[in-house]
Amino acid sequence: MTTMESLIGLVNRIQRACTALGDYGGGDQAFSSLWDALPSVAVVGGQSSGKSSVLESIVGRDFLPRGSGIVTRRPLVLQLHKTEEGQHEYAEFGHMQRRRFTDFALVRKEISDETERITGKTKQISPVPIHLSIYSPNVVNLTLIDLPGLTKVAVEGQAESIVQDIENMVRSYVEKPNCIILAISPANQDIATSDAIKLAREVDPTGERTFGVLTKLDLMDKGTNALDVLEGRSYRLQHPWVGIVNRSQADINKNVDMVIARRKEREYFSTSPDYGHLASKMGSEYLAKLLSRHLESVIRARIPSITSLINKSIDELESEMDHLGRPIAVDAGAQLYTILELCRAFDRIFKEHLEGGRPGGDRIYGVFDNQLPAALRKLPFDRHLSLQNVRKIVSEADGYQPHLIAPEQGYRRLIEGSLNYFRGPAEASVDAVHFVLKELVRKSIGECKELKRFPTLQSTIAGAANEALERFREESKKTVIRLVDMESSYLTVDFFRKLPQEVEKVGNPGNPAAANTIDRISEGHFRRIASNVSSYINMISDTLRNTIPKAVVYCQVKEAKQCLLNYFYTQIGKKEGKQLADLLDEDPALMERRLQCAKRLELYKKARDEVDSVSWAR
Repeated sequence: MTTMESLIGLVNRIQRACTALGDYGGGDQAFSSLWDALPSVAVVGGQSSGKSSVLESIVGRDFLPRGSGIVTRRPLVLQLHKTEEGQHEYAEFGHMQRRRFTDFALVRKEISDETERITGKTKQISPVPIHLSIYSPNVVNLTLIDLPGLTKVAVEGQAESIVQDIENMVRSYVEKPNCIILAISPANQDIATSDAIKLAREVDPTGERTFGVLTKLDLMDKGTNALDVLEGRSYRLQHPWVGIVNRSQADINKNVDMVIARRKEREYFSTSPDYGHLASKMGSEYLAKLLSRHLESVIRARIPSITSLINKSIDELESEMDHLGRPIAVDAGAQLYTILELCRAFDRIFKEHLEGGRPGGDRIYGVFDNQLPAALRKLPFDRHLSLQNVRKIVSEADGYQPHLIAPEQGYRRLIEGSLNYFRGPAEASVDAVHFVLKELVRKSIGECKELKRFPTLQSTIAGAANEALERFREESKKTVIRLVDMESSYLTVDFFRKLPQEVEKVGNPGNPAAANTIDRISEGHFRRIASNVSSYINMISDTLRNTIPKAVVYCQVKEAKQCLLNYFYTQIGKKEGKQLADLLDEDPALMERRLQCAKRLELYKKARDEVDSVSWAR
């Protein structure tokens, strides 16, 4: 195989692989840009200009649908692959990759059927391309894109926008700097009115990418010829014009073999008094070789940029593969190891949140520094220790025998009643920290990239973690309630012993003034009791403000850090292969993404090796 065949064959193989992976005409921009970087030939012309006949002449096969009006209604990406002499010709479609067509009449039918699958039986067009590969020893390595014929008016059954829609579709191909334009014009019409030349001039004003093809030379009026065009006097291009003589309608109707048609074409030019001196540079065979040689030169110039793009794509794909993760092993031991590693990855992130490496753990301190003190300040001690309530409770505690000196039972009842109020803030602190921990579990699972592959394992870990947090919460509630109950069960005696003793002197009880004094003393007595209880409760409040956070951290936060998934670990070790596999049941969309990513990576690495081998051979 020559270097030229290697270069063009390489491009064809890369384009074919891109097509198989769906990277052409959409999808990931990085991948579709590889297609755009590879040169191809777009066949442009007005309706009935002879585009289909030119393509069939290049291929040497009758395989395109024919008819009146607009026949090509979707782009046809045609990749020609030269095979060894003696091998059978066959065709493959991108949408039917496992089926080989050896009957080209069936190829024609499938093109029509596939067109109608998208456009229906209407005369509308679609930009979705049909991909067709033809393998034959009688072709040169080329990629040709047959586009709908340009038109000037919409016919019945077509939208009024059809003229602009077709032009926009054609432009989307020919505007690309790596696209070679094969501008088809019929010789029996004035070249100044050629739709193909007009469009090519707009997108390629220098003519560097445009090849002019003149068809229907044999149908010109007698006494006229197209030498002014073919010799570049009417409209000059950077590349020489090529004349083509297609099969006549009679030949098509008779199914004249393309080999015979090519021979007739050669005979026409060699015996023509007008074109005989140009015979060696005319005809479909020459056009195919001319395009192939030009493609080789374009590819040689593009090799550095293609290599750079391939290397960039490989780096991006390998990075994505690392992000998506490698395929999971099938044996139970490896699956268990994978699950434990994923649990450790989650646990590591969870601890980072608690310890300050990631945000969120500070909200627990906010519970102790803001919510708990605020809740303690809002407790209704003013109502509980009001003069009326103190008198009532002390009197009830005394029973039928009033207290002699200090109402100890009254004190105890007032203190116990006050301490009960601390249960609410204590339990609320536990619940608030529990909510924060649950939220950190949720965030940690979401931030664990390794876990994104396994939604079942995500939910299982979340369930196990939340169950553990629930156990920690229950234990924490028991502990903080014990702290409150302990304050009730044994009062701090020294606090009351250090209080000043009540010493009140009163006059004669029969004196009205003395009676008022007794009332004032009684009121002052109960106020002092309320004040003493309030002081004691404030002391207890300060104590609980410090001990409740200690209990909560010890029972909830510390346990979550040290053994959040311990129970889960003991349970997971008892599971068998099928159960482990179910936990590692990946998201189907992610599995498909990894598969496509792996295929693309293989494609690009193979392409890089081939580009390198061709580069060294130059």
